[in-house]
Amino acid sequence: MSETMLNSLLDLRRQFLGFVQRRVHERAVAEDILQTAYLRALESGSDLREDESAVAWFYRILRNAVIDHYRRRTTEGAALERWAHELETETSPDPLLHETSCQCIAGALDLLTPAYARLLREVDLGEVTLSSYAHSEGITPGNAAVRAHRARAALRKQLIRCCGTCATHGCLDCTCRATVAVRV
Repeated sequence: MSETMLNSLLDLRRQFLGFVQRRVHERAVAEDILQTAYLRALESGSDLREDESAVAWFYRILRNAVIDHYRRRTTEGAALERWAHELETETSPDPLLHETSCQCIAGALDLLTPAYARLLREVDLGEVTLSSYAHSEGITPGNAAVRAHRARAALRKQLIRCCGTCATHGCLDCTCRATVAVRV
């Protein structure tokens, strides 16, 4: 792409931004899409045919960028919904809690933030479903699923700190020494 052509596309930035913003309705997202489109144009400037208008060519890049944005957003949303549904209907708690028989879990739970510890005690160690927990906390099941994921990750970190390899491989005869750890 020639410097002259690039400058002419940059001169039309306001028009291009308006075009994108009318389709995504958020200025920050439109700015990101426009910047990405400019990068694509620079990378594929050699694809522009001599008989083709640079502006028309760039509008095509912008349309494709907007389409990609919505596809990505739809795919991410669907994946999050599937994940939330799986966690919501999960019948067995996190395998780490079953594989690790050592008594360090109780101590590790005490070192987690109270909200994480309560969630794990009620959902993973208790009989409460994730959707029931979400309802009792006044949050959506998807939000509860994300919290459960984060709580389990925090528990893993805490168990690795105090148990080392037992946390990874599980143990029936715990020989871990409880060590003082920081709250996560």
